[in-house]
Amino acid sequence: MGKRKSKPSIPGKWRIVSMTEWDEDYFDLEVEAYIEFEKDGHGSFQFGYVQGGIDYELTERDGKPAVEFSWDGVDGADITPLSGWGWAVVEESELHGRIWIHLGDRSGFVARKKK
Repeated sequence: MGKRKSKPSIPGKWRIVSMTEWDEDYFDLEVEAYIEFEKDGHGSFQFGYVQGGIDYELTERDGKPAVEFSWDGVDGADITPLSGWGWAVVEESELHGRIWIHLGDRSGFVARKKK
């Protein structure tokens, strides 16, 4: 009998591999785009020039491991303060979610856990 593949836990660093509103040329502009959830309920992310600190809570959506978070940070291109919120759910071995910029853009994203 084969070994069942376990779902990754959410805490850890995830590489953002796609976004619905921006292409890879933008989201990997300064660094390899990522979202990270530390075990203490905090984290960080960066895609393109947008970077921020995260305050999150683990939860479930449709019986799957999920995370909901708020964030604050900056658009590093012109140092504009930003804030927002988001959520993500583990689908197979990927993290699928959405991130909102308060009074601004919003995007879906897919991320894969870094080893």
